Amino acid sequence: MLFAEAVQYLLSLGHETLTIKLGLRNTELLLESLDNPERTFPSVQIAGTNGKGSTAVMLDSICRAAGIKTGLYTSPHLISITERIRIAGNQISETDFARHATTVRAASERLSALPTFFEQVTAIALIAFREAEIDLAILETGLGGRLDSTTAANASIVAITSIAMDHEEYLGSTIESIASEKAAIIRPGVSAIIAKQRPEVLSVLLQRCEETGVQPIIAMPPSYPIRIGLRGKHQLENAAVAIALAESLSISREAILSGIETATHAGRLELISNEPDILLDGAHNPAGAEALRDYLNEFGRHPLTLVFGAMSDKKLDRIGEIIFPLADNIILTTIDNPRAASLETLETIAVRFASGSVTKSKTVSDARESALRITSPQGMICVTGSLYLIGEWKKEHD
Repeated sequence: MLFAEAVQYLLSLGHETLTIKLGLRNTELLLESLDNPERTFPSVQIAGTNGKGSTAVMLDSICRAAGIKTGLYTSPHLISITERIRIAGNQISETDFARHATTVRAASERLSALPTFFEQVTAIALIAFREAEIDLAILETGLGGRLDSTTAANASIVAITSIAMDHEEYLGSTIESIASEKAAIIRPGVSAIIAKQRPEVLSVLLQRCEETGVQPIIAMPPSYPIRIGLRGKHQLENAAVAIALAESLSISREAILSGIETATHAGRLELISNEPDILLDGAHNPAGAEALRDYLNEFGRHPLTLVFGAMSDKKLDRIGEIIFPLADNIILTTIDNPRAASLETLETIAVRFASGSVTKSKTVSDARESALRITSPQGMICVTGSLYLIGEWKKEHD
């Protein structure tokens, strides 16, 4: 199976957040049919609402600085699905991805229920890691925790980053129910690291620890000075989790400092120096929007042009209330995705909260042209609202 054919097949299984199944049994059966690749290396699993990807890339950077051969599995991707699977810091090749996808597809089609997109991509990552003979897998949970396919890897070390409201249609309508779904990755015998949380969230997580006989580690800022490569004050909390994970792996302070300082994460407060500067941030929920607002309040430049596109199932009113007043100009655009919010929906929200001009562009390409035309070299363009928007922007213009 060629790479393009493999991608087309996987996408035919449906959008990853719309194909959740009740239970892990299908993933477990798929992994069994592949001779359980997850049993050939130790794993760290990271769940949470915000920060789990940043924590994963920081831990990966730390481990590589320590000479540990890592397999990193994250989601979603921005441009190519191969971004989701990295071995020793390198993105998997299209050839290897297609080869492993062929193996997983054949195994999937022998099962009574066809595994989902995310289940199959997770399996592809795990067999790629086995073949590469990695020392450690770092697995970012896709959605929730209790039913996420990465949980079937039975990681011996787990971490939970900041929990906030998101994906309520799948995880529950209260912060406690969402916390409960994510807390389920804490199982008897694991080492568990927990980020700073709201009191009601922490209560749920600690109760889960008590039920499973796990003594948690609450991640605290390190007692020694660090320089964080990722932008934003919120990364301090993510770095604290990554450092606690590294310390649980007995990694040296020297490697921790080096890894934290050199970590990168595309599409998350990613600054492209230009005239004007371009800031790419996939903030797609209120907590992410607040982190972006804090960064722009400190480092943003005016005139500030906001290019905004988002999925229709997000808390668009609240996101708009947080970030739209910051902009001198807002350019609304649509994303090539069936879940994308319409220009009309976005405009209704923007006119309520905007303090500057509001215009619409039907495509991301048109939005980019408009943003460059109206923003002076001394200003800044901020592209935000969805990682899918960031992916389209980078695909067309990087």
